[in-house]
Amino acid sequence: MAERPRVSVVVPTYCEAANLAELTQRIAAVLHRCGRTFEIVVVDDNSPDETRRVCQALGECHPLRLIVREHERGLSSAVVTGLRAAAGDVLVVMDADLSHPPESIPDLVDLAEQPDVDFVIGSRYVPGAATAEDWGWFRQWNSRIATALARGLTRARDPMAGFMALRREIFERADPHLDPIGFKIGLELIVKAHCQRVVETPIYFANRKRGSSKLSWKEQVRYLQHLVRLYRYRLWARGDRAPPTKGKTNAVTRRRAA
Repeated sequence: MAERPRVSVVVPTYCEAANLAELTQRIAAVLHRCGRTFEIVVVDDNSPDETRRVCQALGECHPLRLIVREHERGLSSAVVTGLRAAAGDVLVVMDADLSHPPESIPDLVDLAEQPDVDFVIGSRYVPGAATAEDWGWFRQWNSRIATALARGLTRARDPMAGFMALRREIFERADPHLDPIGFKIGLELIVKAHCQRVVETPIYFANRKRGSSKLSWKEQVRYLQHLVRLYRYRLWARGDRAPPTKGKTNAVTRRRAA
């Protein structure tokens, strides 16, 4: 690339080839419109579909590069790999399944660039946000319960979200031993990068268009294991055995301008 990108968009994938062209085109369109230089970093866990071919074709028209992990698996660790490889000053993470709206990326970037903000969440649960009408009750309750279990780590309303942004300097101050389990990389970064000022901005969360969800009971068990690790880490970092102070991480919501 001729110049260092201002924004890096990290997209972890496994068998998401059918979604990548639309996702890339929408990311490129919105970032070109707002005048941001950018790159897209796709981190793929050696998918048996057409991901490599699709990314090669997209890379001829867009600033997209593909990292293929042949011996590692897992969404969260793929995100960490992408963040470490990213060149941008603002790092954005989003899913490949088109549930996260690329059109909201500028909102996240604008907030992440503010010096009094550590971490930005594209949230489903703040005023102005919405989810697809046919988003099942099981998924909603599953998300709510998972959020409640994380309340001792952050007061954010949607810490389960996979759509997030932070400045490079925030990521670089994180504990070098990032070891997330499962899907919830946002919690790992909030805790281990010591993010005190967490901001949430509303998004419309859509259902996936193509392909199948990777969420399973196994991933939910991994989430519980991850929580145990993070609570232990928080206690160790505090140097005592007292529970985390309520409200230590503040969540601020921002409505989208009309």
